[in-house]
Amino acid sequence: MIEIPELAFGGLAAGTVSALALGSGLWRSRRERARLRQEMTGLRHQAEQSARAGAEEAERIRQAFTAELEHLATRRMPAEASRTAHPHVPVPGPVGPEGAATEPVLAALRTAVLQERKRVDAAARAGMRGTTREIQASLYRLQDILHGLQQRYDEPELAQDLYSLDHENEQSLRRAQVAAVVCGAWVGLAREESHLVDAVTGGQARLSGYRRVKLHNHLDPGTALVSHAVEPVAIIAAELLDNALRHSSPDTSVVVNLEHVHNGVAVTVDDAGVGMAPDERAAAQRVVAGTDPIMFSDLGDPPRMGLAAIGQLTRQFDLSVDLSTPSPYGGVRAVLLVDKHLLSHIDPALRPAAASTSPSTRTGEVPRPEPLAEHAEPAKHAERAGHAEHVGHAERLEPAEHSHAPAQPESGPDRPAPGDDQPAPGPDRPAPAVDDLPRRRRRQVSPDQAAMIRPSAAETAAAPARSPEETAAALGALQSATAAARDAARSEGTAPR
Repeated sequence: MIEIPELAFGGLAAGTVSALALGSGLWRSRRERARLRQEMTGLRHQAEQSARAGAEEAERIRQAFTAELEHLATRRMPAEASRTAHPHVPVPGPVGPEGAATEPVLAALRTAVLQERKRVDAAARAGMRGTTREIQASLYRLQDILHGLQQRYDEPELAQDLYSLDHENEQSLRRAQVAAVVCGAWVGLAREESHLVDAVTGGQARLSGYRRVKLHNHLDPGTALVSHAVEPVAIIAAELLDNALRHSSPDTSVVVNLEHVHNGVAVTVDDAGVGMAPDERAAAQRVVAGTDPIMFSDLGDPPRMGLAAIGQLTRQFDLSVDLSTPSPYGGVRAVLLVDKHLLSHIDPALRPAAASTSPSTRTGEVPRPEPLAEHAEPAKHAERAGHAEHVGHAERLEPAEHSHAPAQPESGPDRPAPGDDQPAPGPDRPAPAVDDLPRRRRRQVSPDQAAMIRPSAAETAAAPARSPEETAAALGALQSATAAARDAARSEGTAPR
């Protein structure tokens, strides 16, 4: 039988053990809660830090994107818009990696600006084309009036003034024509086949400083242009000569050489001017090549239309102009190449070149004296003498495949002129064919008569040069005598010869 003290001791021991176990559990539980609380606090702190970092990152991205948009709007888009007109303008890159998303915006802007520029340029061309058409019509009417006055009045001083006005009108007409060509209009005139030297001389005659041009013709007699290439070659020659005259000293000459080359004919223009830098020459070469479209906004202020007109014509008429070589005289060398398919041949005996053009060096012909600049009509009338009225009134004298036919020999005192030995048509001899056009006969002069007519070298050297006033008086006397003889012939009822 267990005694009560032992039982109490056992219960006490069991209670103590239970209390110890319970206390240990409570302690472990409290420690676990403390650890969990600490972990939760750490997690909460991490969450707060993550949220704070996310907010800061979002703010940074927002600020970066705002800065990128501001950079796009203030720097990149204006530079891109300017680059469409000026390719040398650099376009800044994006500020950060976020700018990669703005590249499609620049591409769309580039396309839109280019389309708008084309639309505005087309509208400007249309307006300019209509204006130049009206100006050209007025200048042509003024030209007809001046020609009528030149035929009506014989006074030398008045004729001199009329010729000066006519030449000024011709220069204005050239500028209007060049502007119309740049705007996409037709060249304005359709010629018949003409001597190539006449076309170049006609372009020279449209300039104020045409006296400074020294033209050397090394072409075979009869070398001509097909009808649709006459006026473009004249315009290109005029613009090349105008650039050479404008950018060279007034006391220097501009040398022009016409020569046969393997693929056709080369018209070389050399000046002794200031020349061009390599980048300027390259830019000018791109313009005259006509491969890239030309806009009004690319021509400067005031617009420089000469090279642009050359580029339009070279593209339209299959011509080529080269400006890549400097001139040996220190200026610029311009070479106009006319291909074989644009060349033709005209019989120089039937249709000789104009009297004021440079004679060919291949004929042994004595150079013709140039007309006096003070009282003779400017050289532009050589163009009218060498060119026909219009294509509708023109007939092709010979096909283009005869462009290498030999030239007819010159007539002289001891050689009969072509057609002198042919009897006149009569009842037993039919009239010549349509192609056998009448030829001008040269009067035969004996050697003694020629010696009496031609002054000696000593007399020529001793003769003093006429002043402009003396020349004007002589021309006036000749015109007055001619008018008096015509009036006398009309009064007697005979036709003047």
